[in-house]
Amino acid sequence: MACMNIMPGRRRAWLRLVVVALGALASCAVGATATAASIAVDVGHHLARPGVISARGVSEFEYNRTLALEIAQGLERERHRVLLIGEDGMASELGRRAPRANGMDLLISVHHDSVQPRFIESWEFEGMERKYSDRFSGFSLFVSRVNPQVERSLRCASALGAALKRAGFMPSRYHADPLLGENRPFADEENGVHYFDNLAVLRTASIPALLFEAGVIVNRDEELRMRDPALRTRIVSGVVEAVASCIGSGTADRRKE
Repeated sequence: MACMNIMPGRRRAWLRLVVVALGALASCAVGATATAASIAVDVGHHLARPGVISARGVSEFEYNRTLALEIAQGLERERHRVLLIGEDGMASELGRRAPRANGMDLLISVHHDSVQPRFIESWEFEGMERKYSDRFSGFSLFVSRVNPQVERSLRCASALGAALKRAGFMPSRYHADPLLGENRPFADEENGVHYFDNLAVLRTASIPALLFEAGVIVNRDEELRMRDPALRTRIVSGVVEAVASCIGSGTADRRKE
């Protein structure tokens, strides 16, 4: 064999280098396994009830599906395992969505936002009357205290809010205002996270779960921003960053239970 021609001292040094290299490769493999996570990405709403209609007449479901698919792709590029829920638009029974994610590390339900009817106005777009409100903008995040994993849900929601802020996005305060919005209490005011206990996809989940309102699509300017692929790339990067920061310790804790 070729290695038999190497001088004994050099052969020992060579073998040590091989052992060190193999150890480094093993460490990398273990690290990759430890940080990889299983993420369920839920496409909010469905074809029969597609959610809010945007200022330009596009259903929320279409916006949700586009962003959810891009989030799934971004997570898969980082070697996370992804389960898409509702992407075909046929998942009409909301109570059956979250149970499909059992065994995953996190459920993210992707949505786009509207406002209370009293703030809606009318305008004409492409020859048709459409509804809009430019009064509110920004992202919102929700967790449920009914969820048995509320602390981990909040940790991930806060991580996502913080990542989005670092990417230049601003949380909306609309949902917490008792006069303007829905009086949803803040779970983490700084990062735009609210408690919303009775949301079906959150309260029926047995794993950490959050609902993400990416932007207000009845706002005419924000709808255009939500259409921008570059902006959605920044959102996806925020989700990937949040998963990396909140899932590692949570996954280890869950595996100990």
